[in-house]
Amino acid sequence: MLDKGRATIAGLNGEYHYNCPMDQRLFEFLGVDAEALKEQLKAGKGDWEIFQWIQAKAKNKPTAAEIDSWSKTQEHRSPEDAESRDYFDGLLAKAAPGRKDITTWFELLDVDDFASFGGRP
Repeated sequence: MLDKGRATIAGLNGEYHYNCPMDQRLFEFLGVDAEALKEQLKAGKGDWEIFQWIQAKAKNKPTAAEIDSWSKTQEHRSPEDAESRDYFDGLLAKAAPGRKDITTWFELLDVDDFASFGGRP
């Protein structure tokens, strides 16, 4: 998400969108404003500085158990309706044609990164 924000600021984000639905889930979970975080990125802050800023500014202060539970839920999310299924399937066909074992959004992101940077799916 931070890299997408930086790429968006630089005009180099391509087909990736900062503050997409996946990003929005994290913003909501933490209680952080996407535009406020983007301003921190514009200021040139690194990942550690952004982490510290989030800890200081987040409205929600989840416990370690809540973070673990939320993270596990996100790791296992898959398309929830026909529209998101069609979108998912289109991205998968582009990144890894013929792969039937990719079923979650995180798996799709991983295989897409791998294929985008020269790997063979």
